[in-house]
Amino acid sequence: MRTTRLEAFSDGVIAILITIMVLELKVPEANDWEALRHTVFTLLLYLMSFVFLGIYWSNHHHMFHATEHVSGSVLWANLHLMFWLSLVPFVTTWMGEHHFASLPTAIYGVVLLAAAAAYTILQMRIIALEGRSSRLASAVGNDLKGKISLAMYAAGVGLAFVNPLIADALYATVALIWLVPDKRIEATLVAE
Repeated sequence: MRTTRLEAFSDGVIAILITIMVLELKVPEANDWEALRHTVFTLLLYLMSFVFLGIYWSNHHHMFHATEHVSGSVLWANLHLMFWLSLVPFVTTWMGEHHFASLPTAIYGVVLLAAAAAYTILQMRIIALEGRSSRLASAVGNDLKGKISLAMYAAGVGLAFVNPLIADALYATVALIWLVPDKRIEATLVAE
């Protein structure tokens, strides 16, 4: 099977998730700076979640640009990823309404960790389908960046119960690591 339907579906899901997140933002009841100040944390969290969804969309696009075919297991692995990404608006709103609370911060991290694991599984399913000499396998290599991200998310989940700000800093650091689309795949495609 070709990748076009899977890509179109995933693009649509991510676009809907971003729309849901923005609709969850509450407008301040007053019209002064003080009222806006109370929304700063929520807006920053929305920005971070928007960036995460953008990173997944961008890297998903690059990954499937390097993919020739999909199978049933790839389709299910992609649905697994979409499931975890679909929880981002929920955990963003929950965490935004309970500033720096340990449990919402930890659950936010669990969703990010699960999405990262699902992305890794999807990547592995594609490589299993197309072989160790495929373009994606060559581009990904040992995926150190992915492994570091998983470790940072896991640390953030645990540290959320010690200090939620440290967990938030770890989550933001992962976003910064991935902010630029995965150059490994672009370089592999250009080299061909």
